[in-house]
Amino acid sequence: MQEKALKVGLIGLGNMGRNHLRVLSMLKGVELAFVADANVEVAAKAGESHGIPGVVDPTPLLAGVDAVVICTPTVTHADYIRLAAAHVKNIFVEKPLAATLEEAQEIAAFAKDKGLNIQVGFIERFNPAVQALKTVLDRTERVISLDFTRTNKVSARITDVDVVTDLMIHDIDLALYLNGPAISVAAHGFAHGSMIDFASALITHESGQFSRIQASRVTDKKIRQIEGTCVDMFVDCDLLRKEILINRQSEARDAGSLPYAISAIQESVAVAPQEALLTELQAFMAICRQPTAGRVPGVDAGVDAMKICAQIQAAVQA
Repeated sequence: MQEKALKVGLIGLGNMGRNHLRVLSMLKGVELAFVADANVEVAAKAGESHGIPGVVDPTPLLAGVDAVVICTPTVTHADYIRLAAAHVKNIFVEKPLAATLEEAQEIAAFAKDKGLNIQVGFIERFNPAVQALKTVLDRTERVISLDFTRTNKVSARITDVDVVTDLMIHDIDLALYLNGPAISVAAHGFAHGSMIDFASALITHESGQFSRIQASRVTDKKIRQIEGTCVDMFVDCDLLRKEILINRQSEARDAGSLPYAISAIQESVAVAPQEALLTELQAFMAICRQPTAGRVPGVDAGVDAMKICAQIQAAVQA
């Protein structure tokens, strides 16, 4: 028996919202019910192209959906979660969970009180290269440190968050996902007025492992890199090219007349081609049908990442 299609409403049609619209419109078992955006023309055009209502205010339509995807500016996340929660239990919200740590903590408490099923849009967890990297790290003898580098040209569309909550938060979440809970954070950076454009942080984890994270919106060069130093290997993971290279410890061998010869061992890990946003939204639809189906980043992950963000921001602005 075929499962009933999930009716989903999409709020926010900016760059990320349009990507969600594209993927949601082709997902099996999903019926787009409406799209909403503060720009009436954008909402109307998107609605017309998909044969659904395109509105500015989604409130009258929320009672008729099973789930809501929120892709609005960060400062509006908390308000839209509360608005949707009056009618819908299943909510996907793009990262970060909220604009401030205090607001994120309030939303987490609100979600638990209302029994909401919230997934936070930490899309890099669903990057196939990250999934392959996690498998590699789970099998290593011991991870010593992970280095994360993320740079991007400052975007004209991002005006409400700094580089920490815009870019670095992805790698903060990955650091907690791969290395476990943090016990201390040290950071420095560069701020242009009140807006941080470069930040570098060292996180010490309960596991005894370290995460070094650097994020920049100063340069035009785009980098998404994770490097892992383990006791038995060095792992180089490029999240853009979806490539993983493993350099094993060199071997000493008898070379006849020479004392020894050094032989380096490099391996390439096959990464399955898969769009991260598609995998992420499939995971959301799975938990809409069954909240215990699989592990996804929820409100606790959203708050944990914001706690680290707040410590980094305080250190840079000190």
